Amino acid sequence: MFNKSNATTPEGYIEALDEPRRTQVQALFDFFRETVPELAPFMCSGMIGFGSYEYKTKSGCSGTWFHFGLSSLKTGISIYICASQGDGYFAESYKDRFPKATVGRSCLKFKKFEDIDFDVLREVIVMAAKLPPLAG
Repeated sequence: MFNKSNATTPEGYIEALDEPRRTQVQALFDFFRETVPELAPFMCSGMIGFGSYEYKTKSGCSGTWFHFGLSSLKTGISIYICASQGDGYFAESYKDRFPKATVGRSCLKFKKFEDIDFDVLREVIVMAAKLPPLAG
C-alpha cells in the first residue's frame, strides 16, 4: 500500500529523493509547515507525517499515526488526510475539488505536481486540522 522509506527524519526522506521529486516534496513539506505549523513533522511507516495521535482498533491493535501524511511514489505524490467527518472520510468529500487527483478514502494522489491546486489544498488542510483524527 505504501512506498516505504528507510529515512529516520523528514529531512532525510526528502534528501533521498531524486530530482525533480525532491524539490516537489520539499515544496509540499514547506507548505504543510506553513499551513499547520502546530503539527510537528515526523516519520511514520516510511512516510512524512504531520501531527501524531495514538489509535486503537476494535481488534486491539494500537499505534501512532498522523493527521496528515506525505509520500512520494513511483507514480506520483500522495497526500493523506486522516480526518473524520461524521461517518465518512473527510478527503472523499472534496473529490470534486481535486479533478486531477485520484481520491480515495483518506488519500489524494497526484500523478503530476503541477496538478495540485494549492489554494484548495490549503482550505482542506485548515478545515481537516480542526476535525478529529480517524478512529482505529
